[in-house]
Amino acid sequence: MPQLTPVTTARLGEHLPLLELLPDSTPVSWVRGGDGLVGWGSYATTTVSGPNRFNDARTWWHQQLEKLAISDSVHTSGTGPILFTSFSFDQSEESVLVIPEVIVGMRNGSSWITWIGDQAQPKLFESAHFLEDVEYNWGDGSLSPAEWQLRVEQAIKEIEGTNLEKVVLARDLKVNSHRVIDPRKILRNLSAEYPSTWIFAVDGLIGATPELLLRLSRGMVTSRVLAGTISKTGDDEKDLALAASLARSSKDLEEHEYAVRSVADALDPFCTSTNVPESPFVLHLANVMHLATDVTGALIESKKSVDAFTILEKLHPSAAVCGTPTDIAAKLIQNIEGMPRGRYAGPVGWLDARGDGELGIALRCGQITENELRIFAGCGIVAGSSPEKELSESNAKFAPMRSALS
Repeated sequence: MPQLTPVTTARLGEHLPLLELLPDSTPVSWVRGGDGLVGWGSYATTTVSGPNRFNDARTWWHQQLEKLAISDSVHTSGTGPILFTSFSFDQSEESVLVIPEVIVGMRNGSSWITWIGDQAQPKLFESAHFLEDVEYNWGDGSLSPAEWQLRVEQAIKEIEGTNLEKVVLARDLKVNSHRVIDPRKILRNLSAEYPSTWIFAVDGLIGATPELLLRLSRGMVTSRVLAGTISKTGDDEKDLALAASLARSSKDLEEHEYAVRSVADALDPFCTSTNVPESPFVLHLANVMHLATDVTGALIESKKSVDAFTILEKLHPSAAVCGTPTDIAAKLIQNIEGMPRGRYAGPVGWLDARGDGELGIALRCGQITENELRIFAGCGIVAGSSPEKELSESNAKFAPMRSALS
């Protein structure tokens, strides 16, 4: 019988600044308001693509778990070995799976460390003071702003002339540096400015997503849907008036309803009951406000084979990042968007050996490739959209990554 590799989880106890502990420049992270998981080193990694990618990801993860001897004295969600995943938007592009060698977790004031291998417990150091400032040069992305607005016009014509109700069109910007880009400072800046978002990093894709696609915890499933956006001014009184106008906007409410319906329909077959609030709330972030709805459900206990991968296959792509009906919207994105999305707008997050986990949609993010960074923003186009307004909404959605670099 092959020798199993030991995995140990031990309690640390104290409150830890997770994003300041990362000792190398290829971290994984999933942190919100100081709680979450960070990791480094790679015990095992692979890529999956094609129509069976979620199934292939599950198979690979279970094969890895069979090689591990887990000793976990903490026994909570996020302890033991962790799989970090970052799936591409389109099945034809590569998705990345990583099992880090070392994971540090923090929840409600208590912390723990997990490491793979028979070495002693790794020592933790704060890396904050090692990071230098970097200068960046900004350039256009795959399309110029004017070209992108023409694509939005094209999408509006398709919506008016076919049974397409909504399509999400994304654009990118490219940023260069004279040296290899280290994500750690960017992650800390995002966390400081956007504490209510999930700060993520997997294989060079880094960002701050406000959208939780799927949380699985002891048989309960939650999905936070965001659709309908308005920029903030920074003036509290004006922003309250804008929030009220967003909550009444028929265009935004219609877009939001499509997105909520697509998530509720996807979860329904797996749940004994789902709870969908009648109306959305307004989620305030530093740069924008969104219409938001939390859809929750209790998984059917008899369906033991249902796990995160099964649900992801049905949830992705949601109307919030693709459109409605999904298949028509996806074809139009392929035909007119004019850029490969890579892992932007795909599911990103983590799972533990029990099947619990959190996965968001990779939004407000960028992909680092050595000394280049591509940042992304997308907008939901419906019949009442205007290309100028969509361009300024996309610029507002670039703001988190732009300010994290400055």
